[in-house]
Amino acid sequence: MKILLCFGTRPEAIKMAPICLELKKRNIPFKLCVTAQHREMLDQVLAFFEIIPDYDLNLMTPNQSLNELSSRILKEVDAVLKRETFDLVLVHGDTTTSTMVALATFHRGIKVGHVEAGLRTYNKLSPFPEELNRQLTGKIADFHFAPTFKAQQNLLNEGVDASSIIVTGNTVIDALYITLNKIQEGYTNSFIEGLKQKINFSKKIILLTGHRRESFGEGFENICEAILKISCNTNLEIVYPVHLNPNVQDTVYKMLSGKANIHLINP
Repeated sequence: MKILLCFGTRPEAIKMAPICLELKKRNIPFKLCVTAQHREMLDQVLAFFEIIPDYDLNLMTPNQSLNELSSRILKEVDAVLKRETFDLVLVHGDTTTSTMVALATFHRGIKVGHVEAGLRTYNKLSPFPEELNRQLTGKIADFHFAPTFKAQQNLLNEGVDASSIIVTGNTVIDALYITLNKIQEGYTNSFIEGLKQKINFSKKIILLTGHRRESFGEGFENICEAILKISCNTNLEIVYPVHLNPNVQDTVYKMLSGKANIHLINP
């Protein structure tokens, strides 16, 4: 069996890296294609897990619309599938990359495996566009790798054949343990060492993220106001890896910069 793994964003890379490493460990042949829907943030993850793509489509452009991105993914992934024959294509989760790759794969008559299948809010606008992406990908997929029994039940409720669903757990936990082991074995870099100097680890640490598209504008202003209130507790250290999207960075740095116990760091 010849397998293609395809992803494009940082979260996908984190969660698919353990699968790449496990396939290597078991000497199962596969190829990796990245769309680079996220460029810089994707490359950080690939470098950390020492994964080299066989195909790098490099599709990221500034402020591209979802329709522009979708059309480019369909076209470029189809070229990969035309160039080389695969029996199974694995996609992850709920990104535009996942759905468009799954669709291109279906058009070529190739089986699709969906990692992190079955997550649902049943509100197509929240998260947007991810909720519809995960549902569409689920409709296309032939194999559903559900992270939880609740996700499995969602799929069963939608009429998915039980024999095509496998409850696997979430591969982000595998990625976490791989990372912990790597650090315990001595891995470090200038960024990690810098954090050790900035953050007072004798205090309680809050790690937060926030970059949802539906929160742009007033939503992010409200989030930052809440963070400011929490930061009044001087026994806390707040660590916020700020997404590179300007819609996030502009608000976050304007409202949260200069606070002693709020650490705005690169993602």
